[in-house]
Amino acid sequence: MKSKLIFLCGLLLVAPIDAATDTFAPTFDSAAAERFARLALACVGKEYPNKISHVLNSDADVPPPRKLTPAFCGCYDWHSSVHGHWLLVRLIRKFPDAPFVKPAHEALGKDLTAENLKQEAAYLRGKGRTSFERPYGLAWLLQLCAELREWDDPQAREMSANLHPLEEAAIERLSAWLPKLSHPVRIGEHDQTAFALGLMLDYARSADNESFAKLITTKAREFYLADKNCPQTYEPSGEDFLSPCLGEADVMRRVIPTAEFATWLRGFMPQLPATASADWLPVAISPDPSDPKLAHLDGLNLSRAWMLEGIISALPADDPRRPALTAAADAHRRAGLAAVTGARYEGGHWLGSFAVYLVTGRGIQSEKPR
Repeated sequence: MKSKLIFLCGLLLVAPIDAATDTFAPTFDSAAAERFARLALACVGKEYPNKISHVLNSDADVPPPRKLTPAFCGCYDWHSSVHGHWLLVRLIRKFPDAPFVKPAHEALGKDLTAENLKQEAAYLRGKGRTSFERPYGLAWLLQLCAELREWDDPQAREMSANLHPLEEAAIERLSAWLPKLSHPVRIGEHDQTAFALGLMLDYARSADNESFAKLITTKAREFYLADKNCPQTYEPSGEDFLSPCLGEADVMRRVIPTAEFATWLRGFMPQLPATASADWLPVAISPDPSDPKLAHLDGLNLSRAWMLEGIISALPADDPRRPALTAAADAHRRAGLAAVTGARYEGGHWLGSFAVYLVTGRGIQSEKPR
């Protein structure tokens, strides 16, 4: 009975397919937003358990997480804390009168102070931390910066200014790294290059940072433009929360024009059928949602759904592959949202962010005209 209730809860968040446009019609409401906001509010101030990625240079580097990274010391790990804060900003913007807005404002104001973020920037620039949260956590940090910059609110402007030193440090770190990256990282976890490039490119365009956007698009073309026959049948690996094939297609739809993308996708994913079936991409099932790594598969369904929707958004209206892509996106959306219960901290500390990214169309719906 409990599993049925969880599944029905997920169905309430599913956006139905609009038959006329072959796209998803939004049904995300304040009640659903409240549930996701509570997941983030329960973890952004929760310091333990904590899985830190931390290089020790001396005994001085052994303080607790709240001393090392005071803004982003909750939610089990740094990157989850970052996108937990992003989730709160995103939902405040979407539902400014909801009950969760006041505690969300308070949590953001407590964490995103000038002093805390100055310490975060110093930590990022510290000795031995060249690869810290690169690229996944830094890409999410830039999404937080973009979300705040796009929000017309006095507190948002203050927090955006407070974030500027850390934002600059992240841009410097990524801009130094990308030219040296000789090959993309094609895995289904944090180090995946394609997913990070997509988040970073959306940020760069939002911030009007043309040089950073050019660097990203150049590397994406260098890495992926000649790719053919992505081995979709090899996915997923047992701990994936991102699809290597779909992640690559999702960044390339941001980089090349519609007509060129449609042709590129035909060579890259020739297995896409022309029938309205989801069978070509079965949903993933986590064998143990209480295991932090095995719970990744619940997130895979969510990220696959938004990547599929992103691919659809970049194809011509009459493209024969749209029905198959839409059917798969719908199936993954249903499965992914049904898993966001908050019953287990292993998934609750991060799945809400993935769900909000999906249901609010972030990465597809541009907040600022290009």
